[in-house]
Amino acid sequence: MLAEHIRLQEDREFKKHWKKWGPYLTERQWGTVREDYSPDGAAWENVTHDEARSKAYRWGEEGIGGISDHKQKLCLAWAFWNGKDPFIKERLFGLTGNQGNHGEDVKEIYYYLDSTPTHSYMKMLYKYPQAESPYQKLLLENQKRQKTDPEYELMDTGVFDEDKYFDIFIEYAKNDAEDIVAKVTIHNRGPESAPLWVMPTLWFRKTWFTGHEPFMPKLNLVRSNCIKAFNPKSGNYSITFNGNPDIRFCDNETNRERLYGIHNEKKYPKDGINDFVVHGDASKLNPKFTGTKAAAIFKFDIPAGESVEVKLRLQHQLDDHPLHICDECLNARKREADEFYAHLQHRVTDPDLKMIQRQAFAGMMWSKQFYYYDVERWLEGDPGRYVPPVERKKGRNHQWRHLQNYDIISMPDKWEYPWYAAWDLAFHCIPIARIDPEFAKQQLLLLLSEWYMHPNGQIPAYEWNFSDVNPPVHAYAVQRVYQIDKKANNGVGDSEFLERAMHKLMLNFTWWVNRKDSEGNNIFEGGFLGLDNISIFDRSAAEYYQGKLEQADGTSWMAMFSLNMLRISLDLCEFNKVYQFIATKFLEHFLYIAGAMNNISREHISLWDEEDQFFYDIFHFKGKDAKKLKVRSIVGLIPLFAVEPIREELFDSLPEFKKRLDFFMKEKPKLAALVSSWIHPGKEKRRLFSLLRGHRMRSVLHKMLDSEEFLSDFGIRSLSKFHLNHPYALKMNGDTYSIRYTPGESDTRMFGGNSNWRGPIWFPINYLIIESLKKFNFYYGGDFSIEYPTGSGNYLTMDMVAKELSLRCMKIFMRDENGNRPVYGTDEKFQKDPHFKDYILFYEYFHGDSGKGLGASHQTGWTGLVAEMIHKFYKEQRPEVHATAPLFRS
Repeated sequence: MLAEHIRLQEDREFKKHWKKWGPYLTERQWGTVREDYSPDGAAWENVTHDEARSKAYRWGEEGIGGISDHKQKLCLAWAFWNGKDPFIKERLFGLTGNQGNHGEDVKEIYYYLDSTPTHSYMKMLYKYPQAESPYQKLLLENQKRQKTDPEYELMDTGVFDEDKYFDIFIEYAKNDAEDIVAKVTIHNRGPESAPLWVMPTLWFRKTWFTGHEPFMPKLNLVRSNCIKAFNPKSGNYSITFNGNPDIRFCDNETNRERLYGIHNEKKYPKDGINDFVVHGDASKLNPKFTGTKAAAIFKFDIPAGESVEVKLRLQHQLDDHPLHICDECLNARKREADEFYAHLQHRVTDPDLKMIQRQAFAGMMWSKQFYYYDVERWLEGDPGRYVPPVERKKGRNHQWRHLQNYDIISMPDKWEYPWYAAWDLAFHCIPIARIDPEFAKQQLLLLLSEWYMHPNGQIPAYEWNFSDVNPPVHAYAVQRVYQIDKKANNGVGDSEFLERAMHKLMLNFTWWVNRKDSEGNNIFEGGFLGLDNISIFDRSAAEYYQGKLEQADGTSWMAMFSLNMLRISLDLCEFNKVYQFIATKFLEHFLYIAGAMNNISREHISLWDEEDQFFYDIFHFKGKDAKKLKVRSIVGLIPLFAVEPIREELFDSLPEFKKRLDFFMKEKPKLAALVSSWIHPGKEKRRLFSLLRGHRMRSVLHKMLDSEEFLSDFGIRSLSKFHLNHPYALKMNGDTYSIRYTPGESDTRMFGGNSNWRGPIWFPINYLIIESLKKFNFYYGGDFSIEYPTGSGNYLTMDMVAKELSLRCMKIFMRDENGNRPVYGTDEKFQKDPHFKDYILFYEYFHGDSGKGLGASHQTGWTGLVAEMIHKFYKEQRPEVHATAPLFRS
């Protein structure tokens, strides 16, 4: 076992808490729902970036390149000042959802470069301009721009021209579980000497006013270069710095005078260090060198092309020479991280893809966050403190009073989405399972736990609206994580994990059946389903348009959910045969859904359109005939996901399941006919459950693989390019609603913010398409192929199509024949500069024609699926095969 494997095992067996410390600070606590105590729920305006340096938070802490313990009692992060900014750089700047022309957006440049699963080694890079940060310029220019204009980014302001910036590399290494060394290396990339203040900052999260902490924690100076941190629950920590910094103290308390014009409760508020560094005002610093916040202030004048270092060590027991191990520890943990990833990547032959995959894993590890949200207390307020407005009692999330979150959670993006999102997290867990299956399993069980899941069975969506409806992909994620973990453990599956998840998933399945199939006809409404702009109107508000929407994707997701639960039930039969009766339940659900899609409410209306050979949503206008909404979107591709090949020999060991299956095939022949080729065994005697038969399968694939429809050079688009020249329009309530292909940022404000499903490429959908094609190939082998292009005589198996789509998605990040990465578009700095070109940003979505990255720039959550694509691409190839020429042309 490698050193990192041993640490993972020790943590799993509770021998050492290697994950107690990690990158658990968010990058933005301001502007979150948790910190919003306004009567109108305007979270973006309630606590702003400008106010953040002066306001003590209630529910969590933020910082740059920061770490904390798993309960976020003690925090450590890095602050900087270039001598020109109006305030020190303690937190990342960005525009709110109301300020950006395409929604919220971080306006900084930073990269996550490395991390092991136990955070025994971590590295990130932050790029800090030497000129004054253009906060107002970014705000004003983006406010001028319309939805049809691109975002105005930090690089566009010119602050990186002439290379006048600092590259700040932040590294951590663990000498032991609670013995951590850190080093910051700052390079002056500019042509002239430049000043920089570097401030490693320590503070306690403010818990002492909640009734949880009867004793105040405190920081105090014990040596000229050493701080002691004491908390009654976690004991003493000593933090030692190299050199002779100027160590200053204040308190993690709100500056009420600055924010609200009222008298301060505490004399030394949170922004005291900022005012001392920027304005030379020491009046808010504690002259006794004690408090709940402290910073070691280093001032450098860094020559052009030169670098400086700041080191520290955090430990329980203070050594006589604590810093002498820093470089040795960093080098050792870096070497062990290299060994860990070399073991994982032993089949990956392309060095560029190795680097991309490792940075993808790093982003997922750095995006863990301590997430604290007690809805009951948030609604009612803390005892003896300010009482929240009465409007909150009936406002956001008031139906989720049971919810108590106090955990380390995988986040989509710790700046743009510093809160968990249910279906995002399900996708995060799949690549994470490759490096830390225990964490992946724990994350899935967390969402299904009774203190997360609603008593009615609904999984919480995200903090802006826990009651929103996301696609039911959690059973799929549970089954995939189980299989990945089983293979890693030489065929031994974690039955306890699978069984625990199964019981809770059944509650969630029942919620879907009871709440989203209003007429009991096995056609599901769903509403939003994470695909907001894919429709011509808001699918969550169909009643506003005086009708009811029956969704091809909602119904297909439920067919997929049924098959996922069938598969989990059959897997559990290995341990307990009683689960064959549960398998029967989900088999019947699947078959009835398949039947309903072809004859809704027995009205001879089908979600399948024979004329267009595609699946569409259907809208039932009150008092009028039902109408198919002929929008060619990923809604019509999602039926592909409902597929499961099962080995024939499994049925022989499950007599009750086989008996019921035979009954259905005999007594329900119309339903049986809808299940692809059930009576004919496929490759290796597999049987196939699927929503698509051969003809429909070919029809859907022909559209999907048409470059004038869904196929891009970089994956599958979310909306067909057909709608570029053929917009779809519909009149309702006297108004005309329309949709057209938009390959980049959304051009509509219908859903506000960053809603962009009208053409761009999204990794979760592409990943599920690829995995579904592989399942079809498990059944068909080489016996099912599709002609591409039509009339060419060139036939491709499902496996070939899956590999090609994987390659197209991977190519977004890879260098092309000109040395450029499509993800960075035409930006020469990102493409050619040696200090930029090999650092990867994992965006939320990608331009449907060019592959350029758009939206959230650090959403390594579901875009981190590229790591899994790379793993599977090489696992299923001969070692000498490289990710180069495409198998077919668009």
